[in-house]
Amino acid sequence: MNPKNGLLIEHKARYRFASDYCQGRVLDIACGVGYGSEMLLALGEGILEIVGVDIDSQVIDYAKEHYKHPLIDFKVGNANDVDLRDRLGRFDTIVSFETVEHIEDDFRFVNNLKNLLRPEGRLIISTPFGRGRYEPCSNPYHYRQYKEEEFRELLSDFSEVKLYCQRDQRIEIPKPDEKYYLMVAVCKK
Repeated sequence: MNPKNGLLIEHKARYRFASDYCQGRVLDIACGVGYGSEMLLALGEGILEIVGVDIDSQVIDYAKEHYKHPLIDFKVGNANDVDLRDRLGRFDTIVSFETVEHIEDDFRFVNNLKNLLRPEGRLIISTPFGRGRYEPCSNPYHYRQYKEEEFRELLSDFSEVKLYCQRDQRIEIPKPDEKYYLMVAVCKK
């Protein structure tokens, strides 16, 4: 990983942002190679355990080798697996960055994450802005990209949703006339 890569720097900014909300048992769903799980542990306060889950066994093997820590457990798993709660238990915090747009059944995915949360648990989830869920997407790996109101609708079953936007490394409450490319929501069960 090139530490000067702009996308990596922006992704790390999301983990820094999320670390303020992480406590107790934390699930990093679609954790990739594991650097984000390590960041959360290093920056967060009150974290008891982090479980990093990814569908790709090769990235989990990499994470286990490069980001090994007694409080981090990396596992192969599918975020849409309804049995995930039986396998992993429940969590106080779930982090999911740039995953939902890659999932065909996005409402099922979000509902599954909600079911993995303990009462009063928090989900920190991000996705790029787009032309809308029913519009063609320029990224061949995305099923859709959301408008703000569509992203809010996807998260409407949570008791509280606070939406932030990201531009470069800056994550903030959206300002009028500011152009952002990514949304980050902090949701309370």
